[in-house]
Amino acid sequence: MDAATLTYDTLRFGEFEDFPETSEPVWILGKEFNALIEKDEILSDVASRLWFTYRRSFPPIGGTGPTSDTGWGCMLRCGQMILGQALVCRHLGRDWRWVGGQKQREEYISILNAFVDKKDSYYSIHQIAQMGVGEGKPIGQWYGPNTVAQVLKKLAVFDKWSRLVVHVAMDNTVVIEEIKRLCMPWLDLGGACAEPEGGGELNGCLEGACAFTEEETALWKPLVLLIPLRLGLSDINEAYIETLKQCFMLPQSLGVIGGKPNSAHYFIGYVGEELIYLDPHTTQPAVEPYDDSHVPDETFHCQHPPCRMHICELDPSIAAGFFCRTEDEFDDWCMRIRALSCNRGGLPMFELVDSQPCHMVCVDALNLTPDFSDSDRLERFFDSEDEEFEILSL
Repeated sequence: MDAATLTYDTLRFGEFEDFPETSEPVWILGKEFNALIEKDEILSDVASRLWFTYRRSFPPIGGTGPTSDTGWGCMLRCGQMILGQALVCRHLGRDWRWVGGQKQREEYISILNAFVDKKDSYYSIHQIAQMGVGEGKPIGQWYGPNTVAQVLKKLAVFDKWSRLVVHVAMDNTVVIEEIKRLCMPWLDLGGACAEPEGGGELNGCLEGACAFTEEETALWKPLVLLIPLRLGLSDINEAYIETLKQCFMLPQSLGVIGGKPNSAHYFIGYVGEELIYLDPHTTQPAVEPYDDSHVPDETFHCQHPPCRMHICELDPSIAAGFFCRTEDEFDDWCMRIRALSCNRGGLPMFELVDSQPCHMVCVDALNLTPDFSDSDRLERFFDSEDEEFEILSL
């Protein structure tokens, strides 16, 4: 058993620190809670997030590769969690709650099947690891936040059920014009709607179980916006802390993937000066769906108080995520971000602009084979975990 397993798995059998009783507001993915009177609601909300952890004894990746991701797959699992939250918002809504032992909605079953550890699941560890090879990451190598964001963008193209646009905003810049072109591509085609139709199957489940109406899809393709950022050199710049906190207060928030050196976490909120997160560093047996495609789901939900860490311990290399189901939600997000940029309490983490600055390289967000030189440049700038993220001293 390796060190990572010894360090983290034993926590499952120890005592978890209870959630603090504090008068300070608790923010989780755009929702505010009072810890003094809503502790059960907080724990229910946390338990309803999809919790993807290390797994063992799954089919070999690539046919002959690893059968466990313990020790190397934590950022891949965090990528699954932030995208899983986007799918929950897309198909079930932010206020959906998971209750163990009860019959679950078909949309939920379809979402889980998309992440099961097998080669034909859209967002499985197998798909992420193999797609990462194209990003210069051999199977079994540790990922940084940018790499996993780029891989999720590519994989989402094949998910015709969810019909998401996953956009990775580079160079610390979100370009409104570019996003609207991606989410409403028919605007460039004289108003023609090329939305694919289909009654196929998603991982054994009926496609379109909770598909939008034709009118809704004609207006906007739901957006998952991932923004890789570096908020400092070796430590987070304290000037960004208030702005980072405020991101968890936005109703469009999907959270943040990042962590400490050598260990990635999925951050879903904060209380006071502490970040609230789900930790993937628990190795569980791989889960096999039943013949009817239903998935034993107890191990996909964190049923103990969430982990917390002081915000200053956060490694500065992160990726923030947001979900905008409609154009109105995106416009609202833009308005809120601009209001944050005018706030004197913190430094903006990224720039929001109407159109693409002339110095930026135009790379099609759906291009599966971007120019190699551009990919290298962006990788060096945002995803230098070998030099700055992974090997920093603890």
